[in-house]
Parts: sequence; C-alpha cells; structure tokens
Amino acid sequence: MGSIPIQRESALGHPDVPDQPAGEPIVARTSLPGNPLAPAAARRFLRAAFADWTELPELSVSLTLDGRLMDDATVVLSELVTNAVVHAGTGVDLLCRLEGPAPDGSATAGLVVEVTDRHPARAVRNDRGFRSPETPEYGRGLQLVASLSELWGITYGHGTKTVWARIPADAPTAAAETPDTPARMRSLQRGLRAAEILAPASRRAPQDQDWINRGALSFLAEASDLLAGQLDEDMVAALVGQLLVPRLADWCAIWFYEEEGRGLPGVVEHDALGGGPMQLPRLARVWHTHEQRTEELRGLLEKEPPRLPDRLSGAVPVPWPFDTQGGLGTEGSGSALAYRLSAGGRALGILLIGRSGLHRFPDEITGLVEDFSRRVALAVSAARRFTRQATISRILQSGLLPTSMAEIPGVKTALVYEPKEAGGPGGDFYDVFPAGDGRWCFALGDVQGKGPEAAVVIGLVRPWLRLLAREEYQVAQVLDRLNRLLLDDATEASDAAARALAAVDGRGVPPEGSTSRFLSLLYGELTLTEEGGVICTLASAGHPLPLLMRPGGEVTAAATPQVLLGVVDDPDYTSETFMMDTGDTLLCVTDGVTERRRGALQFDDGDGLAQALAGCAGLTAQLLAERIRRLVHAFGDSPPDDDLALLVLQAQ
Repeated sequence: MGSIPIQRESALGHPDVPDQPAGEPIVARTSLPGNPLAPAAARRFLRAAFADWTELPELSVSLTLDGRLMDDATVVLSELVTNAVVHAGTGVDLLCRLEGPAPDGSATAGLVVEVTDRHPARAVRNDRGFRSPETPEYGRGLQLVASLSELWGITYGHGTKTVWARIPADAPTAAAETPDTPARMRSLQRGLRAAEILAPASRRAPQDQDWINRGALSFLAEASDLLAGQLDEDMVAALVGQLLVPRLADWCAIWFYEEEGRGLPGVVEHDALGGGPMQLPRLARVWHTHEQRTEELRGLLEKEPPRLPDRLSGAVPVPWPFDTQGGLGTEGSGSALAYRLSAGGRALGILLIGRSGLHRFPDEITGLVEDFSRRVALAVSAARRFTRQATISRILQSGLLPTSMAEIPGVKTALVYEPKEAGGPGGDFYDVFPAGDGRWCFALGDVQGKGPEAAVVIGLVRPWLRLLAREEYQVAQVLDRLNRLLLDDATEASDAAARALAAVDGRGVPPEGSTSRFLSLLYGELTLTEEGGVICTLASAGHPLPLLMRPGGEVTAAATPQVLLGVVDDPDYTSETFMMDTGDTLLCVTDGVTERRRGALQFDDGDGLAQALAGCAGLTAQLLAERIRRLVHAFGDSPPDDDLALLVLQAQ
C-alpha cells in the first residue's frame, strides 16, 4: 500500500475511553469503499502502518510493536470493517492511534482502532441466533473484539457511527510462547487463543487441541485475502482446496450449481413427493492430501452429491463415502461435513470436507469452516457477477470499434488503444473511415462514463458520424447534429442500459445522475488535393487539443477548445483548417494520456505532452505512437487508472 502518512494529535482521546495517556499519539487514517474488498484493504493498511511506525526512534523507549499486538489489531480491525460493510452498507473511515504509556503509570500503552460508517441507524450485530441464507456474515466477530480488547464501544455522531476498540500493547505472552519460539509456532499458539475464544466452553475436549492449534484467525485472514481478488469461480474452487487441505481436512470437494439454477433448491436428491430429480450441481474440484488418491475420490463423489435438507445454512453431517461406496480401503472410517454455499438467497454450491479417524469434527472446526464457507460463497457470487458483466462487455465491445483502420493515401496512421478494463468496453473510442470524393474522416472520443451505459452512447455516435460525413455535412455541422442526438436519444438509451444492467447485476436500482450522454470528441476531415497535399479540417469539443508537429520539432495546438457534446443546446461549433505538408505530424489523444497522474502531478502539466512530442521529431508514426505510450506508462508508479487512446496522422 505504500508509506502511511504519520500524524501526531493532541491527547484529547476518544470520548468513551477514560484517562488516556498523556503525550502525542501517532495516528494513521484512511477511507475505504463499502464493498467485500474493504476488510482485506484494512488489513494491508494496518500492516503498512506498523511497518512505518517501527522506523520511529521514540518507539524504542516507550513501546514495542510486537507480532502479538499486530495480529490482535489486525483481527479486531478486520472484524469491525466486515461488520460495518455488511450491516451498515456504506463506505468506512479507519483510524489507528498508537498510544504510549502514561508517565504516572495510570494507563498502559496500546493501540486504538476506530471504524466509522455512515449508517448510525443500523445496529452492530453480535448475535448467534438463526442465520438465514441471505445473511452473508455475522456472529462471532464482536465476541473476538471483546476478548482481544481491553475496552471497546460504540459512539454515535451526526450521521455516523464509530465502533472502536483498544488493544493493550503489554498483554501477557502465552505460557508456551517464548522469544525463541519460531514465528510459525507463535502464529499457531495465537490461533489457539482465538479458537478457544470462539469455542463453546462446555464442548471443548483435550483431543480438540490439535485442531484448535491450526490458527483460526490467521486462516480466515489469509482466506479472505486470497478469495477477494478472484474473478473466476473455478479459481475460487481451486483455492478452497489449497486452503482447507491438509490444514483442516484430509480431503474436500466443491460443487457449483449452474447459473440457470438461481433459485434456492430444497434438496439435491429426488423430490420427497415422488417427483423428478432436482437440479444436480457440477463437481468443480476435488482435493486430497495424497494427490494419487484424488481421482479415486472424484470417482466416488461424482456418483451423487451430498444430500442437504432445505433451508439449512450450517454444517450437515453426511455419510462417510468410503464406507458406503467402497474404494480407498486404507481410508478407514471418518467424519464428513457438508455446507451449503449460498449468497443473496441463491444456491451457489456445496462444500464437503472429510477427516479420517474422527467420529465427529470438533465444534471449533465446524464453526471455522462455516465462517469460511460464507466467504467462499461471497467470492463465488462476486466472480459470477464479474463473468456476467464481462460477457455483456465482450458483446458490446465487438460492435463498438472498427475491425481495422482505413488506409489514407499519402498519410501514415498509428493507433494506441488500451481500455482500463482489459476486454471490456471502455469510454474511449476511435474511427478512421473514407467519406467519398477524396475525403477521409477521423474521430477520437471519450464518453463521460464507463461500462455498458457508455457503450450504448458509443454505439449511437459512431454510425451517426459516418452517416453525417457521407452526407457531406461539414465538420462543425457534424458536431452540432451529434450534440442534438446526445441531448435526446442517447440520454434515453443510456438510462435504459443502466436499468438493464442493474437488473442483470442484481443491484435493482441503477445509479442516479448518469453523465453518459456527455461526450468529448475530436473530429476531423482530411482532403487530398490534386497536387498530393493534405488539407485538414478539425474541431475539438471538450477534448484534449490535438498537437501539430512540423518536421523540425516545432509543436503547436491545432484547434481551439469548445464545450462538451451533450451539455447545452446550440453551442455553435466552429472548425479550423490547415495544410499538412510532408513530414507534418498530428497527435490526437484522450484524457487518459493528458491526465495520467503521479501523485498531484499530471502528464500534461507544464505542456508535458507537447514536450514529449517534440522529443519524437524524426520518428515514424508507429514509433512515435509507441514512444508516447511508453512515456505515459512510465510517468506513474501504478498502472493507468483510465482508458488510454492516441492517434497519430503523419503526412508523407
């Protein structure tokens, strides 16, 4: 995540934390969107803050940032963020405040974490009652928070709710843990403590200790990080096997219902009333501790998936497959549990785990895998939404852009087009086409929006451009008529696309205030003279201005700025005309080039694009386009966060 800005605040303290230590606490802050990726981002933020804080010289005297404090704080922060995102449904603000001990010994050192959401009417959930399939997460998080913190509470503000916790820095070390204990063993021992917190006291048994020691907290944190970034359900299935085996089970299997079966089936066996068979899921992945036994296990499980009762979200004991169906005789007896994977009221699949030599799984493992299965279901649901979106995007993209650029006699062309979402419909588009009578037209545009809504606008604009050009409308007239189109038809069409996408994606309500009808456009016409020259006429409507470079490297703007298309009635567009001589180069770009960022700086600050173009004097059109592309990419440390398009026209 990079370096965390270190701040120091006066020790006013939290209003509900009594007698805070004097001094200047060290604070790190950030804000996160309210989506399933927020808990993983919060954990990365805290780890980055700890890495920066360890460099502070004053900590060597007043406070030691040990692994136990970071682990406990990571769990607490992760659970608070998860609770806020799932139950408040808003973005969250995070604050981590490192506090040293009070000089008079009245308060110990510690770390305060605060998670603020913007839905104070939503109560913090901490119950263990019945959980419907629609409930993706809750139950034991605040039990962990209360056990790992010396103080925690809730503060209500105007339009906000803050859940905070203070983790002591000098908590006693576990008896079995010493400074020489290996890092992996320390993690397992801390996992023991967390698992003991979660386990019902009346059900713990000495033989369960081996399971508890597997480290419940680190397991769930690792699983959340890995699953959150997966956009393919089969990859999610592969990760499930790697995470569960051999840590929590000897083997596991995962089934997925196909997309057509979006309802929540009652059972996956024959109808209890004697009807036909219910929809059977697809066996997506089988994993065994001993890889040579995986295919044999698959053969047993493919015959029939687990039979789950209707509307049950917890663990379901199922028959040990090796006893009932034979095979793998060395497995002996064991215990197997099945979990329904569901999210948003839809059955997504079934997770099955097995362990030989057990009459039943320990309660700690049963609950841990139940938590894990909910994370798996959320990951599968997100992957399927992405797949649906990508399918829509591919269909739209196939009709948005020309299959090839037309060749213009006497002019060399080069194009760079990189949508932000690979394979998806970007907001940028281009076209180069003949208009008849020795005329060739080119366009480079950027819809002020993304996704299918923007794609609908592009799908309207490109054919209209070609039609108007071939009807011999002048450049300025073409812009006037496109402006009218965007004010009328495009608004209705893009709104319809937004409603359709919301229905497909399960959001129900499309985003308000769509700006997809707004379009920046650079449009021009090249006319070939009898002498072999090229006359260029163009206009820029709210678009980065095109740059004209002469053979000697002199660079000038080739147009004047005008208002965006689709904003106002009758803007009275105008155009500029100039001659392109041999060696002259016209560079046209979208704002993904000019507004490429590095911190507070943009690529085009101080005429950066003109300077970059001047440094390309003497290059061919293709080499020039590639040079500018590389300079834009190299300008920032991270990948571009916008679509990127540039068109080079060079007179021969």
